[in-house]
Amino acid sequence: MSNLLSARHLTKSFPSNVLFEDVAIQLIAGDRVGLIGPNGAGKSTLMKVLVGVEEADTGELIRRKGSKLVYVAQDDQFESDATPISAVTAELASDRDARVDGDTRASIVLSKLGFTDFDRSVSTLSGGWRKRLSLACALVHDPDVLMLDEPTNHLDLEGVLWLESFVKQSNITMMFVTHDRRFLENTANRIIELSKAFPGGTFEAEGNYTNFIRRKEEFLDAQAAAQSILANKVRRDTAWLRQGIQGRQTRNKTQVEDATTRRAELKATKDRNLAPTKTTTIDFQATDRKTKKLLALHAVGKSMGEKRLFQALDLVLTPGQRVGLLGPNGSGKTTLLRLMSGELEPDTGTIKRAAELRTVVFSQHRGTLVPEQTLQEALCPIGDMVEYAGRMVHVSGWAKRFLFEPDQLSTYVKNLSGGEQARVLIANLMLNPADVLLLDEPTNDLDIPSLEVLEQALLEFPGALVLVTHDRFMLERIATEYIGLDDQGGAKSFMTYGQWNKYRKNPTASVGTPNAASSKNSKATKTSKARNATKAASKKDSPLRNKLTYKEKREYDGMEKAILEAEKDAAKFERAAADPSLSSDHVRATSAYELLSTAQGRVKELYARWSELDAIQNRSL
Repeated sequence: MSNLLSARHLTKSFPSNVLFEDVAIQLIAGDRVGLIGPNGAGKSTLMKVLVGVEEADTGELIRRKGSKLVYVAQDDQFESDATPISAVTAELASDRDARVDGDTRASIVLSKLGFTDFDRSVSTLSGGWRKRLSLACALVHDPDVLMLDEPTNHLDLEGVLWLESFVKQSNITMMFVTHDRRFLENTANRIIELSKAFPGGTFEAEGNYTNFIRRKEEFLDAQAAAQSILANKVRRDTAWLRQGIQGRQTRNKTQVEDATTRRAELKATKDRNLAPTKTTTIDFQATDRKTKKLLALHAVGKSMGEKRLFQALDLVLTPGQRVGLLGPNGSGKTTLLRLMSGELEPDTGTIKRAAELRTVVFSQHRGTLVPEQTLQEALCPIGDMVEYAGRMVHVSGWAKRFLFEPDQLSTYVKNLSGGEQARVLIANLMLNPADVLLLDEPTNDLDIPSLEVLEQALLEFPGALVLVTHDRFMLERIATEYIGLDDQGGAKSFMTYGQWNKYRKNPTASVGTPNAASSKNSKATKTSKARNATKAASKKDSPLRNKLTYKEKREYDGMEKAILEAEKDAAKFERAAADPSLSSDHVRATSAYELLSTAQGRVKELYARWSELDAIQNRSL
């Protein structure tokens, strides 16, 4: 595999903010690298630096001679009168290295990406097809490396699945910035996180997202252990330095310098360990309502113009119920949410709401935000205090809960990033106690740490919620059931996302229940499965052994020695992780922390195994 790009010691700053520093990255032919990290870490900027659109402040960047790197921005920009063929030929005309007829090359690329009507107005294309056109404009350059910035943003599920297939089947080396964890799981063969939580500003792991999370957790655990070791050494250094001038004269200068270096490394390690804790705090307020039936839809139907969206749809929402709405763009998901909120009336059927039902709505269009307002006005329209959970909170403290600093309060909403605007909307929703949450694409522009906090808040919300999102990872974790709209006027209920996916590929298959879901039946099925699983587990574990096998006896007899040796190894790696010179070599630091984590894990495993064998041995006495 050839090296296409190599970067070392990259640093990029803005007047009031250091985005990243001392970053090192390599791209090898065949890579599919997922670049992740919190909002504001500089992912898009780093990608632009790598491709040559922007310059780094410092650092070394080497690209293979003759290689072509193309950056695809997260927001497409086409002329108002553009067509697919005109957009791609215009892009090719800007390529001085192109040696083929523009129309021919453009037609070939568009055909490969599924376009059949080359003269259709771009303004009539869906988000998914506009993304395909952006890719066509990139592929026409015949790139060696594609840099995709948030390629899944604002795509419906069909668009994301198509993009996923494109990435997996392409032989082009790619790097993509995304917060879509299922997309990462299914496409990336290496993941790099850009964050101040790591030495050198990055952490990477080969393999998919699941493997990355495991490796990252091990590293952060080891880095936390290294902080504890360093803190002990610094305490001893401090005690020694306080002995007075005469005591220090008997020590050499190197010891004093080492103590200073260790203090600096301890501060740096503390700062890195604090970085992952800087996430937004989300906690939706629920009412104390005891009503079992919150919202009931019976035989509901709705059309828009000549298009029938759905008909004869039945749904009963109860506390604790979490419904995922599925279907392609235009199938009626947002319309169904607007019916539930009372913003629209059904054409047929009835919708009954519990008395004084309190519904909170998150709109993907973010129409409640006023671009000309300041952040302070958006968070707190009157005065400088907000009321949350029965107490008054100052707006600066409320803003900080959503990762806004006090000096940002005067920033206009229109100048906030998409992720920051999403956090403002969530902050406003949290002020209103709710029986039912209706969430239309709340995940757009949120980084992975914020997504994880949002997921936990939704899981803990005691009321009912209905969720529309293309984030499959969140859907599978949150939803207790699903309603799929087929874009043909039909609706079915499904117990799992997998059932919907199977139905989507083969609508004639007998999957799901016609019309909408019966929450009572779905809960009964889940309860039955859980009960059966518990019985099976109990039956399997019921015969408790009271005698060690010969092999286990030998293992038990040697366990004390094995633990002593493992603890000795762990102590060795602890000393290595506390080496002050690691502060200037993030590659060595990463390796040292991983070795420490592995050694500490081995000690824990041995103690757990010893406890297990000891329990069996004691039963035989």
